[in-house]
Amino acid sequence: MYKLATSKAALNEITLIPGETIEIFLKQISQKYSLSYEKLMRYYIDLSPLRDGYIVPQTYHIPMGISQKHLIVYLLSYAYKFHKEMAIKIFRTYNKKSWYRYLIIASIIQKEAANTQEMPIISSVIYNRLKRGMKLQMDGTLNYGKYSHIKVTPKRIKSDNTKFNTYKFKGLPPSPVCSVSKEAILAAIFPKKTDYLYFVRGKNGKHIFSKNYKRHLLNIKDTSKKP
Repeated sequence: MYKLATSKAALNEITLIPGETIEIFLKQISQKYSLSYEKLMRYYIDLSPLRDGYIVPQTYHIPMGISQKHLIVYLLSYAYKFHKEMAIKIFRTYNKKSWYRYLIIASIIQKEAANTQEMPIISSVIYNRLKRGMKLQMDGTLNYGKYSHIKVTPKRIKSDNTKFNTYKFKGLPPSPVCSVSKEAILAAIFPKKTDYLYFVRGKNGKHIFSKNYKRHLLNIKDTSKKP
């Protein structure tokens, strides 16, 4: 790790953006730098504590010629330090089980929020629905893995029988659905206090929130009207 951090060799640049999945990220790396996607994925699955959402989204500078295993070890080592330090700063301890739960919630927030300002509000909707025993019913949970950029359709909702389908199953998905920003993690830990249970994307790209289903239906109707 020291050699990676202090290397004077020519560097490759790789960027993981918030909201992207590990499958897409590793595939982009493999194509750009002629590395084996299968090896990258195998080492990630073998070494990562989470199926997704663990590697920190940012730009990394990696020595040219690095092996698939050393690249994954480097990314995961950096992630471990990041998560541990952030958890200790907030909670004064690093409880992996509770922290991973926050990462799952943060990943849903990351997929659903139109901007960082919305994140604590989206978070409140998630917690409010969980508290009431309601299904989350959020498209973002179905944008996991290879489905990162695929539009969620009624057909997809009907056919997907994984626990990522929050239209069918109550509770949180089994793991984060994507990489998460620091802002999304903070929103998951510190949700805004609201009574909101529903939201729909408005014509300006931002979401309209509501406390009951009747108002939610009216909001949907309003957003579907032609200007």
